[in-house]
Amino acid sequence: MPTTNAKRTPRPTSDDVVGRLTALHPKKIDLSLGRIERLLAALDHPERRMPPAMHVAGTNGKGSVIAHLRAMLEAAGYRVNAYTSPHLISFNERIHTADGAIGDEALIALLEECEAANGDDPITFFEMTTACAFLAFAKSPGDITLIESGLGGRLDATNVLARPLLAVITPVSRDHVQFLGDTIELIAGEKAGILKPGVGVVMGPQTPVAATVLADRAGEIGSPMSRFGEEWSVTANGGGIVWSNGAETLELPPSALAGPHQVDNAGTAIAALDLLQGYDVGPLAIAEGLRRVEWPGRLERLCSGPLIDRFDEYAPGDSEVWLDGGHNAAAGAALARVAQAWTDKPLFLIVGMLNSKEPAEFLEPLAPFVEAARCIAIPGEEASLGARQVTAAAIATGIDAQPSASISDALTAIARRAACPARVLISGSLYLAGAVLAENGGMASGAWAAKPVTETAPAGIAAATSPPLPARDGPASSSAASV
Repeated sequence: MPTTNAKRTPRPTSDDVVGRLTALHPKKIDLSLGRIERLLAALDHPERRMPPAMHVAGTNGKGSVIAHLRAMLEAAGYRVNAYTSPHLISFNERIHTADGAIGDEALIALLEECEAANGDDPITFFEMTTACAFLAFAKSPGDITLIESGLGGRLDATNVLARPLLAVITPVSRDHVQFLGDTIELIAGEKAGILKPGVGVVMGPQTPVAATVLADRAGEIGSPMSRFGEEWSVTANGGGIVWSNGAETLELPPSALAGPHQVDNAGTAIAALDLLQGYDVGPLAIAEGLRRVEWPGRLERLCSGPLIDRFDEYAPGDSEVWLDGGHNAAAGAALARVAQAWTDKPLFLIVGMLNSKEPAEFLEPLAPFVEAARCIAIPGEEASLGARQVTAAAIATGIDAQPSASISDALTAIARRAACPARVLISGSLYLAGAVLAENGGMASGAWAAKPVTETAPAGIAAATSPPLPARDGPASSSAASV
């Protein structure tokens, strides 16, 4: 048989296709619905063919709420699709189908299908990838879809769902002010844009201004409301959490996600399941979901890997390294609540932030609890602030800060400075969190099985066919379901 020296053209990787898609629009962010509506029509409207969707918007906690929802729904035996952003290491993380994280071959095929349908028309990267996710879910055998809005709500590419199962609004605070407005009132108005007439809305903890804006919009369009502090509550109680809708109370294990802010995120997820019609997620599944929930880069302790092994060579024994993608003032306040309880070891920060953020606003709440900080540029990120810029902002808040050339250098400098077992928190950006995980050898397994939990006791929250939550008129019932 004759031989040939002709070389085969290598098959493109998902990174190759994603790279092409970033060149289809001159702006990374250009809030509008017209372009994605055109593309979805060309794809025969996958958003109308995918399993019913729950739409989650807000400033902080969106991904954590979706992670809790997914864990609880899967524990109850449901097959869950989920779309979140941004990714930490691989784009594939954004699209989770009922069969698991989407594989490279399937992702490439979907991206190329969307690319062909779009042609040469301008479209942003997020719009294209949102259409890709909807197309993946339309081809998935899932039971329910969880959709995280990307930025804002009203003009976000995900806001093409005519009638979602529910809307969920996590806490609203100042972020992306160049796109959403520079006041809580304006930002809340953008988030409220995902509300749909007659579709229930669950609201996590809100400032009074945001709560008023959201409630006013819900009232205008007839959306039943389930609000933290009104129709439902959640509190930490010893080693667990207590959730109540006024009529019933659940005593539950703690969330596997660390930090007091995760109590609110878990409570928001439970409130969404309580209001959700057509799905039955009882207290055993909720409890199991709390035990198994995972969400990398959110107050995650890093225990091994190349970066940690090198840190351990120099650091005093029993030192710790934690990672969190928080990047705005509200996230800084949430981390400060954690730091306030970390009294057993001195706390050091490693900080890197995007140039669209306000590092002083993020760092100010943390400043009273920090021994010192090392500031870096986010590796490989063109939009990163320089290490000296972050250092200047940290010093302005009263933190003893110095610049470092890399993540590894910053860890080594802290390890050598620490005179006793220390705690290091790396934070300031999800892009930094992704870079840390990549340099440290990738994410932990995270491949927990979606094993259904058999319910053997009556559901402790309203059954899936129950009417909307009644308003809280008095104290919670004295009887509590303990799981």
